[in-house]
Order: sequence, then C-alpha cells, then structure tokens
Amino acid sequence: MDFVHADPGLVLGRLTEKSGFSIETTQRDAWRSQITILQKELVLFVGRGSVFFEFSVPRLGKRIDVLALIDHVIFVIEFKVGESLFNRSAVDQVWDYALDLKNFHETSHHCVIAPILIATNTKNVNGVVSMSHHNDGVLEPINTSSEFLGKTITTVLQLSTGEGIDASTWESGRYRPTPTIIEAASALYGNHSVADLSRSDAGEKNLARTSVAIADLISEAKSKRKKAICFVTGVPGAGKTLVGLDVATKHMDAKSDLHSVYLSGNGPLVSILREALTRDEVARKKAVGQKLRKGEARKAVDAFIQNVHHFRDAYLADEQPPVDHVVIFDEAQRAWTLEQTTQFMARKKGLPDFNRSEPDFLISCLDRHPDWSVVICLVGGGQEINTGEAGIGEWLRAIHDHYPDWEVHISPHLQDSEYGTGDALAILQDRQNIHFNEDLHLAVSMRSFRAEHVSTFVKHLLDRQLRSAHDVLKHVLPRYPIVVTRGLDKAKSWLREKARGSERFGMVVSSQAQRLKPHAIDVKSPMDPIHWFLDDKTDVRSSYYLEDVATEFHVQGLELDWACVVWDADLRFGADDWEYRSFVGSKWQKIHLAHRQMYLKNAYRVLLTRARQGMVIVVPPGDSNDPTRAPSFYDPIYSYLLDLGLNEI
Repeated sequence: MDFVHADPGLVLGRLTEKSGFSIETTQRDAWRSQITILQKELVLFVGRGSVFFEFSVPRLGKRIDVLALIDHVIFVIEFKVGESLFNRSAVDQVWDYALDLKNFHETSHHCVIAPILIATNTKNVNGVVSMSHHNDGVLEPINTSSEFLGKTITTVLQLSTGEGIDASTWESGRYRPTPTIIEAASALYGNHSVADLSRSDAGEKNLARTSVAIADLISEAKSKRKKAICFVTGVPGAGKTLVGLDVATKHMDAKSDLHSVYLSGNGPLVSILREALTRDEVARKKAVGQKLRKGEARKAVDAFIQNVHHFRDAYLADEQPPVDHVVIFDEAQRAWTLEQTTQFMARKKGLPDFNRSEPDFLISCLDRHPDWSVVICLVGGGQEINTGEAGIGEWLRAIHDHYPDWEVHISPHLQDSEYGTGDALAILQDRQNIHFNEDLHLAVSMRSFRAEHVSTFVKHLLDRQLRSAHDVLKHVLPRYPIVVTRGLDKAKSWLREKARGSERFGMVVSSQAQRLKPHAIDVKSPMDPIHWFLDDKTDVRSSYYLEDVATEFHVQGLELDWACVVWDADLRFGADDWEYRSFVGSKWQKIHLAHRQMYLKNAYRVLLTRARQGMVIVVPPGDSNDPTRAPSFYDPIYSYLLDLGLNEI
C-alpha cells in the first residue's frame, strides 16, 4: 500500500482488522490523528521507505505507535494524542523502544535509530537532533510538534550515515531479548514461551533445552508412576529462575495432575515477583478493556509463586499429600541445615522433637503421593549468604538416607567446587537410579546481554586469580564497562550518565558494610524492595534516587541494568588471602568461622554480578582520623582492582 496517498479510512480499517481485539473509540481516534499527521509529513519521503503501525516489543509487552524506515534510519515515533507536554515517562518510553530494537532486534543492531516523541497539542516546537555520547547509533530522544516531523526526519538523515534499509529483510529479523527476571516472569505469566526469551548469541545451549529436559522428566515420571528429583545448575544469571517459572507457568491449572508450584526462600524475590505480576496482569486486562481488581489478580499470583517456608509450614499442619505433584525449589542451596531447622521448629513452632533438615522434610511432603511426584532443585553456585543455609549437600544426604526409591537426575556440574557438595555426592555413586544429564546445566550467563563473561571475571576476582581475571576482563570491557573510583558522587554521576530511558540503576552494598555511614549509607536503615525495584524515577523510594541501598539479601536473584557497588572494610585485601571482618559495637572483629567467611565472600559475589550493562565499584578513601575507617583498610582493595585492569574515574 502507498501509505502517503492511501485513503485514510482504508488505512484505519486495516489497522482495526489486524488489531486482534475490540477497538475503543479513543484508540480509533488516536490512529486517525496519527494517519493524518504522517500522510502530511512523510510526503517528502515517498518511495524511500516503509511505515509499520503498532510494532510489537515482546520484552516490554508493548507496541510502538509507528516505525518508519527511511533511507538508512529507523524512526521510532510515539504519539501522545491530545497532550501538550513532553513528560518524562513518555520520553523514557520512546527511548526504551529505540534501545530495545538496538539491543535485541537482529536487523536493527547496526542501524541508526531516532526516537521521536510527538505531543499533538503542542505548536512551534522544533525538535533538537543530537547524537548520543554512547556512540551506538541510538540518538537522544527528539521532542517535536507534529508540523515539524518532516523537517526533523530530514535533519536526522542529513546528520547521519549508513546503508539503506531493505524493509522486507529488516522485518524478517528475529527479536531475541534478554529480559530482566521481572520482565521474563511477566512474559511467561502472559503465555510467552521461554524460547522467546533466550538469546541466539548466548551459546548453543539455551533455556529451551533445559526446559525440555525437565518437561520430559516430568512426563516420564507421571506415565511410569515414579518419583524423581532433579538438580539444575547454572552460573549466576544463567536463567535458573526462568526455567523454574517456565515449568510452573506451563502447569498452572489447579485441576491438572501436572499442576506445579514455584517455591523460593528468597523473601524479597517472592514479594517483588508477586507484586510485578499482579500489576502487570491488571494492566494487561485494562489494555483490552477488561477490569480486574488488584486483589483478584493477586490471589492467582500468590498460588503460583509461594515462599518455601509458608509451603513447609502448611504441610507441617496438614499430613495429606500436597495438591501439587511437581514442586520447583529455587535457590535450593539456601535450604536450612538439620541444626537450623531443628532449632527453628523448637523455638518458633513448639516442636522440640523435630529432627529433619529442611530438604529432608520438603522431599517427604512430595513422597506422600502414592503414585508419582517430581522435585526440581535450582542450584546456584557460591550463592549461600546466610546462617544455616545448607548448600546442596543436605539434599543429597537426605536422598541417600531416606529415599532409596527416588530417581536422581543430576547436572554433571554439581561436582564443581562452587556448588559445595563436598563428599555428599560421593555417597550416591553406587546408586542404581542416578542419571547425569548435561542438559540440566545452564553454562552461559544471560543476565548481561553485553558480556556473558562477567560472572567468570567475578569468580577469578574473588578467588584472587589476578592473571585469569585480567585475561577475562579483556573480553568483558569492550561491551560491558566496569570502572572504579574513590568518590561516591563521581559514581552516581557515572550511573546517571550511562543509564538511558527507564534502564534501572541502584546502589548495592554488603549487609556487613556498617562503616559507610559517613557517606550517608546505612545498611540498617529499612528499605522496601518492592518500591526500590518496581517504582519509577518519580518515587524517592526507588533505586533511581540512589538514596536507599540494597544488600545481597534484597538483590539475590534479581538484577539492575547499571549498579554501583560500594566496597567497605568488611572484606579486605590481605597479603595472602581476603581478611573477613564484622563490625560489632564500635570496632571491627575478625571472622574466623569458615562458613561465615564463605557467606561474606558470596555476598560480594552476588553484589558484583547484579548489573546487566555495566557497573562502578566505589572503594572509599577512608579517614586517618577514624580508626574504624583507616585508609589502610581500603587502599589495598583499590590497588588490587586497578591491577586487574579496571579503569579509574
């Protein structure tokens, strides 16, 4: 169709026909307004491009009003019909669309992309065209009146260069996003496939293969009426939680034998995912003209994602088999030891004779089924960060001691040192019904779509393998900036400069970082992770304000686009190894217990692997007048980071 000269009614009819849902009057009027403006302003470019209406952006769950491919530029045009102001959220919205195309749409990677925002009730606003200092082809957002759209397009074309875009080739390009866990959970809950959320360049092995392996295991267990447990391993950010949510979303029907539940002991993660899915479901229904109360949406979400401790407590009181035949335990390594569980049951539940570890009890609940059941354990390496967390060895011991008939399906990488199985795996070696499956390991981090080697770099950094860390860093820095500084204000400015659109940034610190108070950082000050992770730039409680800080307990399992990690004197660079400290009363005390040292080291592992696009590490200069913040505590840390090859700002 020659859009510019087409009958506006015909164009409107096509849009209505292709929409797939009933069209509200406001939407029809908005399209009519857009068609009128575009036909007038694009007349200069007839024969030089193509126009797409309502272009889908799967990762964001939204649609771009208009995409215009003209010569060598992709114009992302967002209309605010009836608006007379260019508000901040609208600017971020069109910017997000442009960045999403650049990062995740294959045939847009190397194109110039110009985000344009039009408030239709403005007059005489001639948009300023400026190239971004990021130098990736995405221009700064252009705010303009509708009568200047054609002139704006001409200016962009004159100021930029590139190869012409073939519309049919461009349109055939795959959209392969790397969503945040919150975005991914919303997409899966909205019936997207996990295959839609995996990246083509994240290695041949992806989430879909692991999900298929688990689905096959569940299907076999049901058909052959047997019980099985499987252990899925993966590097930080590889998508273990995504796999668990994928299995759970495929079997949400409570009336089905395959009904499954996703459980996590990570309280902030559960709360944030529940709130995000609830908000998203209400918004999704509203978009198609349906009303859904937030309370009603939350009921369904709460049944789908549960806190593992609530599940445990429910089946302490109820001795019947669970309603679920399939249970997914995320961060299974964080389940409690025998000692921790026994103490808790005696102290909090009035059960002095309780004598089971948490893994043992959780398996026993599924063992109550007379026919079949499947337990899926998602295991993170080096992620134990709290007292009483058992690691995966406790699960293996429970299986060996009490469940000889259960089939065991294990990722071969469970033997790697960071999973801390120790001798526990050896006790299962003579077992007949144990199966090792490479498909149960997720080898490539998807958290950072810019550099999959970040988790490897962090591992070498914390293991003090300077040469290895230095070598890996060479592959990381070209696409994933990591900088260091002594100044917190410099770090905050760097974050604000790097983040575009609604890319989320925030400040994270160790829960033991108690001598950052002079920098207005108080780890004991309460913060609400829901507001911190989900609210926008207008809310002072959000991460964007860089006032409230999150600790490893708040951010484990979640991610930011850009992170500021502030390093305190709790983890110090000693001559031969790290020195571990805890601040008690008015002074630092040495941490001698090996498991507490591990928790602290793992806390920094969590903090240093949160960012998807880049991070700044702040090592304060200390204060020679304050014995709790002596410069000698901090200087060696900073020198070590510089020796790794990190750039200083």
